[in-house]
Amino acid sequence: MNPQTVLVIDDERDIRELLTITLGRMDLQVDAVGTVAEARRALAERNYDLCFTDMRLPDGTGHEIIELIAAEHPDMPVAMITAYGNVDAAVNALKAGAFDFVSKPVDIQMLRGLVRTALRLAEERRSGAAAAKTGDSSRLIGDSSAMQQVRATIAKLARNQAPVYIAGESGVGKELVARLIHEQGPRASGPFVPVNCGAIPSELMESEFFGHRKGSFTGASTDKEGLFQAAQGGTLFLDEVAELPLHMQVKLLRAIQEKAVRPIGGRDEIPVDVRILSATHKNLGQLVEQGQFRQDLFYRINVIELRVPPLRERRGDVPQLSAFILKALAGKSGESVGQLSPSARDALEAYDFPGNVRELENILERAMAMCDGSTIEAPDLMLPQRTARSPQEAAAPGQQPQPPAAASADGGLDDYISNLERTAIVKALEESRYNKTAAARKLGITFRALRYKLKKLGID
Repeated sequence: MNPQTVLVIDDERDIRELLTITLGRMDLQVDAVGTVAEARRALAERNYDLCFTDMRLPDGTGHEIIELIAAEHPDMPVAMITAYGNVDAAVNALKAGAFDFVSKPVDIQMLRGLVRTALRLAEERRSGAAAAKTGDSSRLIGDSSAMQQVRATIAKLARNQAPVYIAGESGVGKELVARLIHEQGPRASGPFVPVNCGAIPSELMESEFFGHRKGSFTGASTDKEGLFQAAQGGTLFLDEVAELPLHMQVKLLRAIQEKAVRPIGGRDEIPVDVRILSATHKNLGQLVEQGQFRQDLFYRINVIELRVPPLRERRGDVPQLSAFILKALAGKSGESVGQLSPSARDALEAYDFPGNVRELENILERAMAMCDGSTIEAPDLMLPQRTARSPQEAAAPGQQPQPPAAASADGGLDDYISNLERTAIVKALEESRYNKTAAARKLGITFRALRYKLKKLGID
């Protein structure tokens, strides 16, 4: 078997020699050149598995190399070598199509991890394994043009290591998108570590992200690795990244830039090889303008933005999504698969779904508990009337939904109806001496529906 080959482009002889020795010890064959012209000749004469290029060269720039490789050798991963702390150059390289970047002085351990990941990607591209993985995206249900675009973008983003910012409203499936980017890329065999940034107390964040050493603070009875170390070789997904306090944003930015973390109480920094994906339902750009989120961190995690559309912009996917969810609910409960009546399907397609796919799941789970038999009728859905509209009034894709009527915006009607239901249910239970089957019969609903209402209303 022929050894895998690497092209190194750098005008500093020390860097060329360091990379040649390091990569040679990994059983790789290395060609090293110092100019854009020499690189063009080498690329024309030979097919390489991986390329490293410096940013500044005597007769041009590394961006020229990246653009050339993207156009003529799209299956070849290329990594940019940047000066220490030059974040702008690294970000621009990733946007131009670079697989990843290496900062000077070169960390050998980090370099080896990057090379292994890049060569896995190159092998997948040649064998077609990456294309075969795209079937995993079938978990993103829907044949609308919006979802087809999302799936195509995921397949493209999976092929590099650029940080991706996943934008979208609550409930659209941002974590699923992040998982698919991870699973379809060369880090699929590594861990996927999701973290909800809003769920970690501020005083514990540094320990959670970077770990700590035994005795570094009261209660630190053992060494603990942080989330960055837990994601080593894989992907760290920062969900609700907008919730990070400013002091933690500074530390996170440094960890991402330097690809290293220092545990609390530790003396040395630990190199980490992770891909960063992040998401939030908030407008991160607006938070930057308001001074609530650091601009430098925003640019670092938002190299590429992927927007996941809300459900109201892909109403045609609702029947397919509903069928998938009902089948999953039946699998959990062991009951027959629920079916939507035509009127229920029309009602769902006309509804705006402010809670998106997550709300659809909750609506269908509730409807299965409320309906008689396995056919769900429109009344079983119990859709809030203030945001439901007829099919004729439904917004076109991309159109903003109409605001709810002011009379019901405070939720008073919902509370009033809940109180009426609670009074009627308690009375029926008392009259039937808390025989739930008899109480359900008295109320004219099924036992399953009564059981759901008891749980919903908090009645013991």
